[in-house]
Amino acid sequence: MKSPRITLFITLGVLLILVVALTACAGPQGPAGIAGPPGAMGPAGSQGPAGPPGADVSQSAAEYIGAATCAGCHEDIYNAFMKTGHAWELNPVIDGRSPAYPFTRLVTPPEGYTWDDISYVIGGYNWKARFMDLEGYIITDRPEAATSDANYLNQWNFSNPTLGIDGAWVTYHSGEPDLQFTCGACHTTNYSPDGNQDGLPGIVGTWSEPGVKCEECHGPGSLHVSDPGGFSMQVDRDAELCGKCHIRDAIETVDARDGFIEHHEQYEELFQSKHIALDCVICHDPHQGVVQLRQAKEATTRTLCENCHFEQAKYQNNPRHVVLSLSCLECHMPRVIKSAWGDPEKFTGDIRTHMMGIDPTQIGQFSEDGATALSQVGMDFACRRCHLEGLVKPLTDEELVAAASGYHNRP
Repeated sequence: MKSPRITLFITLGVLLILVVALTACAGPQGPAGIAGPPGAMGPAGSQGPAGPPGADVSQSAAEYIGAATCAGCHEDIYNAFMKTGHAWELNPVIDGRSPAYPFTRLVTPPEGYTWDDISYVIGGYNWKARFMDLEGYIITDRPEAATSDANYLNQWNFSNPTLGIDGAWVTYHSGEPDLQFTCGACHTTNYSPDGNQDGLPGIVGTWSEPGVKCEECHGPGSLHVSDPGGFSMQVDRDAELCGKCHIRDAIETVDARDGFIEHHEQYEELFQSKHIALDCVICHDPHQGVVQLRQAKEATTRTLCENCHFEQAKYQNNPRHVVLSLSCLECHMPRVIKSAWGDPEKFTGDIRTHMMGIDPTQIGQFSEDGATALSQVGMDFACRRCHLEGLVKPLTDEELVAAASGYHNRP
């Protein structure tokens, strides 16, 4: 009689022989069957490591923190920027006191109002100021009037030494009832057209800060403050960023009225020439303004015209202009724009144009209906603004054309 152990070994041996035989007789691998339904999702893995410093991180989670917070690390830039006009586009009246501007002073609000009746001042930095009442409406009439006096003086224009004009009150939409403030997109930081700031019905939209402050150009800064090395701020040097506000209507035309280009159209002006290829920051430091640099008697641009136009700068065919040390901008960037004051008979406004090309055969500056500016600077603004009776020897149109033609060409 065989033992159980011997029987087990015999059985295993027979099975092994059968497996080998079946494997040897097996055909090639058949096609894969239809995949079954996916299984349940496994548990979430652990959080991965943080990205490298400076990684591009979505700003969707960032919040606006205010320019004063930026000053904690960027004090010098902040102090310089707070002397520019951008910072003073819109200014709250706090405790019944006028905003404290860097270079100007507002003594009183419009007639019939005290500072306790004013919620915000629009502008006031250099050229002019408008005022908003406690409901956020732009003041257009005396508080007790029935909003009908079209001669009510409600806008303050600061003095203009170039034109010899003292500061004075002028009209702005005077007599119009319930004039809402709709300019927040270019006068505030983080503007939204929805709602009413401070719950005031006269204000259309809301914002994080009045005035154009750091985060309007650089984006919200909360993530950067929490981790400066890990979250970079937005730095956009494209002229289109400035063009969001330095534009009035269609970019293809420069709007004009009453013998001047209307203000804040610098991007449209640049569009008229090859200078549109330049970024604004090539000439302008975005953290310093022309007015403050002029006040400090410093160069108002980062670069000079002659850096590019060196051949033209070498020669002028009028020796008197050379003796007077006239800069390029006196002829190529005349004051064709009116923000507050302008005298069309003197061909002088209060802001320089960015249409820099001069056409010596062109006398006037505007279309026949006066609604748009021509693309080049004409003789009236380039030359005649000086060659007027009582200033420099007056010249006829023919004399101006002859003097300006080939002005930078050597004999």
